[in-house]
Amino acid sequence: MPRASELFFISLLVVITLLNIYDFYNDYGEYLDGDYGIWNLTLEAFVILASTLGIAFLIRVIQQRSREADVLRRQLKTTRKDLNAMDDKIRQASRQYSEVIQAQLTTWEFTPSEKEIAMLLLKGLSFDEIAGIRDAKEKTVRQQATAIYRKSGLSGRHEFAAWFFEDFLH
Repeated sequence: MPRASELFFISLLVVITLLNIYDFYNDYGEYLDGDYGIWNLTLEAFVILASTLGIAFLIRVIQQRSREADVLRRQLKTTRKDLNAMDDKIRQASRQYSEVIQAQLTTWEFTPSEKEIAMLLLKGLSFDEIAGIRDAKEKTVRQQATAIYRKSGLSGRHEFAAWFFEDFLH
């Protein structure tokens, strides 16, 4: 769709062209009578030609930009569709992986509180941040983390996180 400014300039050029055609017609009559010089007639013909070429150029640019915009709209639609599909896959994989993690925490016989802390540890939160979320003391969270590491047979936060993420690095 042409912009208002483009329509204005096309309309302006059409009006100029039509006025110059009218003037050229009148001047041509005077030229035939010998009252008008060829130089002025040639100049008016050039203005008519330039105006017509300007109109054609603007219309071509508008059409080209319109085609490019259509291509971009189709590409954007395809990209959005692809992103939505990828987002769905990522959400599904995240749910499945969360289920795997929960199953392993159950296998290690974690309490519900330990499961919650384990998930927060896996998300990379500090003991202080976990204490703030759970409205508990940091010392309590540290003690629960120690129980988590003991029950899982792992030595600490890094080994605990690596146990779950190691398979992704193969």
